[in-house]
Amino acid sequence: MKLSVNIAGVEFKNPIIAASGTFGFGREYNRFYDVSVLGGICTKGLTLLPREGNAGTRIAETPSGMLNAVGLQNPGADRFIREEMPFLETLNTVVIANVAGNTEDDCVALTRKICQTNVDMIELNISCPNVKEGGVAFGVCPTSVENITRKVKRACTKPLIVKLSPNVSRIADNARAAQNGGADAISLINTLTGMAIDYRTRRPVLSFTTGGLSGPAIKPVALRMTYEAYKSVSVPIIGMGGIMSAEDVLEFMIAGARAVQVGSANIFDPFASFNLVKTLTTLLKACKIEDISELTGSLKVN
Repeated sequence: MKLSVNIAGVEFKNPIIAASGTFGFGREYNRFYDVSVLGGICTKGLTLLPREGNAGTRIAETPSGMLNAVGLQNPGADRFIREEMPFLETLNTVVIANVAGNTEDDCVALTRKICQTNVDMIELNISCPNVKEGGVAFGVCPTSVENITRKVKRACTKPLIVKLSPNVSRIADNARAAQNGGADAISLINTLTGMAIDYRTRRPVLSFTTGGLSGPAIKPVALRMTYEAYKSVSVPIIGMGGIMSAEDVLEFMIAGARAVQVGSANIFDPFASFNLVKTLTTLLKACKIEDISELTGSLKVN
């Protein structure tokens, strides 16, 4: 049975990747199990300078999901390189650095700096809805998606993944824009913008007012957008959004994903990604699938 997948020339031992923002830099989860069993790890979103993130309440539970407005809290590029990269280099798995910035110049400078390390790939986050500047603004319209992708790609010596926002009118247009700008792969979807209200105080539950909705609640939207993107681009797609089971993984791959990222499930269960690798093998055997890559884009539509 072949579990390995190839994305932009990078070989993953299996298609299970820990998503940015829910796995830190892998240290905490490595206390529960050897995270090298995963196909890859996508780091916490990085910025040039350290960020404290948003103040106040930053997490809220919702039916079948969660809202977060963390605000890209991270140690900054220099501390990441100095303190986190040595650990990540000991792992036998693909390391993807998620990068973000308030301006295009920030994104370019950060990418150039991170590319000097031993990370395997860069994921450009142009879709974070929980910061006041930059973030989702870059990912709203196709023109801005293509422009920032092209500028970052010129500075990027690693394969470049562009992470797309679902908070747009047509995901296919933005997927094509990222490909036209030089993206080697795309990942989708980031969180959907939502909010929660405390009826007793008549105030938002989150101090930032709105937040990013993730978890099983968004899976149908994520599947639909993965399928639409697959029909529109030729670069590999990494799907994400509410993946909780091995069956979910197969559904995303059938819709067009070559690999998946697992996010909120890691918060609900620290062993979620580890268990997905194990149960995926069992499911493939039951389905008599010898090469998992044969699933990608195999949806049958009447």
